[in-house]
Amino acid sequence: MDFFTLLFIAVGLSMDALAVSISSGLTIPSVNSSHGLKIAFSFGFFQALMPILGWVAGSSLRRYIEGVDHWIALALLSLVGVRMIYEALTGHDSGDPLIATEPRVLLLLSVATSIDALAVGLSFSLLHVPLFPAVLIIGVTTFLFSGAGVYLGKIATAHLGRFVEILGGLILVAIGVKILLEHLQLLP
Repeated sequence: MDFFTLLFIAVGLSMDALAVSISSGLTIPSVNSSHGLKIAFSFGFFQALMPILGWVAGSSLRRYIEGVDHWIALALLSLVGVRMIYEALTGHDSGDPLIATEPRVLLLLSVATSIDALAVGLSFSLLHVPLFPAVLIIGVTTFLFSGAGVYLGKIATAHLGRFVEILGGLILVAIGVKILLEHLQLLP
């Protein structure tokens, strides 16, 4: 998998964290660099950890599912992407605002925004994607997006969070389709 494909996957995965960072920025009374760094580090760390866990699980199952790995990657990425779009359009993920820098809240948000990356890690294992570069790109991208999101939250409208989740979902579905088309040799 080339750098740009990994970058697009990282951007797609980062959209949940960006949306949550923006809404977190709206709820933090006076945002400072410490708030932004805490949220960015936590989101980036968990977004990098989950693909590792998914990759390890996928490595042990690889020999059983190699013949259909491209279909599994399409299904997992599409499922995650469609779920992100559905939640953004229906508002099922909305609730009372929480202060994201409280340790329990930050841990919960970090895990919740990175669950999707677990499925992506499983796909990486099935597609024999080198783990270190993928995890590094995902973690750094999420760190940067989340840090910026906290500050954007102070100036963003409430609807921007839904837009970025929809965009992230569309990117993940598109990557899944691209993987399938490459495997079917319909793309170079």
